[in-house]
Amino acid sequence: MTTLPPPATDLSADEARRLALRAQGFLGAPDRRGGVRGVLRHLGAVQLDTISVLARSHELIPYARLGAVGRKAVEAAYWTDTHAFEYWSHAACILPIEEWPHFAFRRRAYRNRPQWNHDLPDGVYAQVVKQLRAEGPLTATDLGGAKRTSEWWDWSGTKVAVERALMYGEVVCVERRGWKRVYDLAERAVPAGLLHDDLDDAECLRRLVRLAGRSLGVGTRADIADYHRLRAEQVDAVIAESGLVPVTVEGWGKPAWADPEALGTPPRGRHRTTLLSPFDSLVWERARTERIFGFTHRLEAYVPKQKRVHGYFAMPVLAGGRLVGRVDPAREGRTLVARQVTLDGPKAVPAVAQALVEAAGWVDCTDVRVERVDAPDLREPLAGELARLLA
Repeated sequence: MTTLPPPATDLSADEARRLALRAQGFLGAPDRRGGVRGVLRHLGAVQLDTISVLARSHELIPYARLGAVGRKAVEAAYWTDTHAFEYWSHAACILPIEEWPHFAFRRRAYRNRPQWNHDLPDGVYAQVVKQLRAEGPLTATDLGGAKRTSEWWDWSGTKVAVERALMYGEVVCVERRGWKRVYDLAERAVPAGLLHDDLDDAECLRRLVRLAGRSLGVGTRADIADYHRLRAEQVDAVIAESGLVPVTVEGWGKPAWADPEALGTPPRGRHRTTLLSPFDSLVWERARTERIFGFTHRLEAYVPKQKRVHGYFAMPVLAGGRLVGRVDPAREGRTLVARQVTLDGPKAVPAVAQALVEAAGWVDCTDVRVERVDAPDLREPLAGELARLLA
């Protein structure tokens, strides 16, 4: 393990929380000129997921920071003018195109991988590349079909080949169309100046550790590793040369590192009040969320219905720099339905109502209906606040 210099700064738990909020774009004036592309560059990764309740998660991410940005504008900002690419980072993520060279370490690892879950039939890989060169961009369906049967895991040879080519970096996902990946050759999709694997693993890892630290504001080794799903030993090997500054944080009990630029100016400004996707990078790591906000959150979409506590897609509510409740949303026509609302006391009522009304307007709903409030005595105050805001 790398020998680290002594911590440069002692941070209170509150200072660490505010650094994290600013780094994630929730404290201070939003960069409206940068728009969705600015959010992507600022965060370094926007996670994708198949679940769509109010909207898909990659749409909810810029909404939470910028407000009611048009959903078509969100998609256009990600995918036009070779601005972004999709690859494996924290999970399947949209990434700024300028970071293509820094994922060379992962592409090399995939190329050297000895075993795979799906067999690659002889000749299919070359055929897929040939077809993309002649006809691309194409979906897996265009290439000949994604599945052999209706089972989700039963990929066709074509799907296996094109996904393998994506991992290797010979193919790029250039957009999502009806949630299907659209593939093209990297030689066409990636700007020539970025299309290389010249950087060695250490250079790639230093860059990604530095980016993770900047996007987190302050984090432990586990936080930093989780951001782009690096291994702990990979972080250890480069963190001393990453440019991040060792710090101690009150109550964390573990070594931490901070973005030196973030430490240069106290985090001040207006707090966002908003619903958060469970896949938002502010809360996607459960242990960090508990440590910073004292808030335990678990995505229950994959939990049997009878075992759910807060609902299928419970969205944390951020207000005043705190997580003050949860909403499990749905839509019925032009009504946003809060199937279940959890409130952290009476003071949370105005913020939760505001977050619901703003989200309803963004998805073109004209009404909000609350079905269940975990604290029955707060149901009437919440209904009253919603009525006032919707009047």
